[in-house]
Amino acid sequence: MRIRIDHHTCIGSGQCALTAPGVFTQDDDGYSALLPGAAETAPRERVTEAALSCPVQAIAVADAPPPT
Repeated sequence: MRIRIDHHTCIGSGQCALTAPGVFTQDDDGYSALLPGAAETAPRERVTEAALSCPVQAIAVADAPPPT
């Protein structure tokens, strides 16, 4: 799974970190950030819920490309 955070759109509401604390955190400025390795191990349902909870839709979730 690929998780993308649009840092230009993020307003730092923290809903993602509250919804999926094992996946998202907030950086020193209060904006959303991914925890290292989270995209590989995170439950898709939780990441999707976090993306939907974002008030400005700054999080995109997509399937990872197949291995080559």
